[in-house]
Amino acid sequence: MKYYKTIGLSACVLLIISCFLPWTYYEDINKNFTGFYTEQNMYGKPAMFFIFIAVVSAALIYSNKLWAKRTHIFLVALSIGYLIKTYVLYTSCYNAYCPEKRYGLYVLIFTTLLLTAVAIFPDNKIMDDNDSQTEEIVTEKE
Repeated sequence: MKYYKTIGLSACVLLIISCFLPWTYYEDINKNFTGFYTEQNMYGKPAMFFIFIAVVSAALIYSNKLWAKRTHIFLVALSIGYLIKTYVLYTSCYNAYCPEKRYGLYVLIFTTLLLTAVAIFPDNKIMDDNDSQTEEIVTEKE
């Protein structure tokens, strides 16, 4: 992927922005729920986890170490699981009433899946044996 770092950084920024957008609208109480606000904090603040994932992912995307790429895959796998849990929690029906899904939830899903794609397909350079600079240099000792 030629634009791996640019796409990854923009996905991280969009993920952070999506935490402040409305995720669901509850007509019975006439309120929008976001990643930081729920009625009486019943659903917690899942946006804090997603912002942590976005910041750490941005750092790992710009790192050229192999362990960073593997750690990034692990983190986005955790975020996919947490996304599923959050989606079910926020969109579940109660007392024969289903909340209305808002655009912030769709942006959250899109950016989490985009970060997953960036983690799975990193921009790794494959070195040829002839181009390797880690060849051993044999010196004779007398």
